[in-house]
Parts: sequence; C-alpha cells; structure tokens
Amino acid sequence: MRSAVLVFPGSNCDRDLAVALERVTGQAPEMVWHRETALPDGIDLIGVPGGFSYGDYLRSGAMAARSPIMTAVVEAASRGTPVLGICNGFQVLTEAGLLPGALMRNANLTFVCKDADLTVVNNQTLFTSGYEAGEAITIPVAHHDGNYQADAETLARLEGEGRVAFRYACTVNGSANDIAGIVNAGGNVLGMMPHPERAAEAAHGNEDGRRLFESLLGALQSA
Repeated sequence: MRSAVLVFPGSNCDRDLAVALERVTGQAPEMVWHRETALPDGIDLIGVPGGFSYGDYLRSGAMAARSPIMTAVVEAASRGTPVLGICNGFQVLTEAGLLPGALMRNANLTFVCKDADLTVVNNQTLFTSGYEAGEAITIPVAHHDGNYQADAETLARLEGEGRVAFRYACTVNGSANDIAGIVNAGGNVLGMMPHPERAAEAAHGNEDGRRLFESLLGALQSA
C-alpha cells in the first residue's frame, strides 16, 4: 500500500502519522509538501495530519485547505482514493468541502489534551472494519477547536446514513451528538479529532488506534 502524508507549515503530527503507517503497512509514506500541485503516482491513501497548519490563523484549517496540493487531494477523493484527516486534518477536510460541518472552539474555550473514551458507531467503513460495532475504545485527543457542529438537517443526514464513525462516550468538547469522527457520502473520506497514530503501538500504552490503520490496509489489499 502506497500512502502519502501531507505536510503544511505548522504540521506537528505528520511524522507520527508516517511512523504509524509505515509500521502497519511496511512501507514509508511519501511526505508531500503543501506547495506541490500533484500527488505521487500510485497513491492508495492520503493522510492529512494533525498540528496547527499556518498557526491556525484565520480559522483552523482554512488556509491549508487552499494550499495547492489540496486541489489534487479533492480530485483524488472524488475518484475514490481514501483520505484520512486527523485533528487539524479533519478541520482541513471540512474547510476544503470534503466533509460537511465545521470544527468550532471547544465549549469550555480551553485546550483539551487527554485520553478520550470513544464508541465505534459504524464498523462498516474502510477505516473501522477492524472494530466491533458499539465497541468502546480509547484514543488520545489534543485540540482547542474540536467542537463539531452542523445544521440540524446535516446532523440528521449523517446519523441516518450511518456516517458517524466514532462518538465520544462522554462530552469532551461540546460536539453536536458527541460526534468524534465522520465519513463522507462515498465512505472513502474520514475526518476525526482523536489521534489514532498516538495509540498505535505498545509503547504508547494503548493500541486501539492501530486497528484503524490495519482496517485500511486490509480494505486496500482486498480491493
């Protein structure tokens, strides 16, 4: 499986994501600078990492969403290439129009950094097939703007179409319906605020995030 990890000014989890992908897939990802206008040939998965792209100026993810490389990412996603956006990556995907809704300031207006208990809502996606539906897992969070919000119609559509992938077991940041991660209508784009790459090996004290990457690997190998 060939993967690519985008790198923006201010990204700080790009290496973490690359390490997790390499350990699961056995192949180091291509690191793609934001000013590139094309992705490498033969890319099977695009990772949009956490961090503080452009220092979170304007709005979190807003400037990164307009980087040259994002045109290629949007085109690849439209062709069915899986795209995983984590934390700031989730913010970038909403700003780029690949996912609905917006990530707002946390309800208590403070940075949240802790292990978060999640529920796997939909295990029938490329990203979640390694989990059981309703399974309780623990994945770290670290964000100031992770409060997912959307209008009532959009929320009803996400819930009705099974597009909520993960939900916080208890309120973490004020997200509507305690949403922690969603997929697009095609099922090939996942945005999530928790960091699975920080729970991907025994040294982290928790490997609940590893199965997300294993799910992707299995899905792509069987495609």
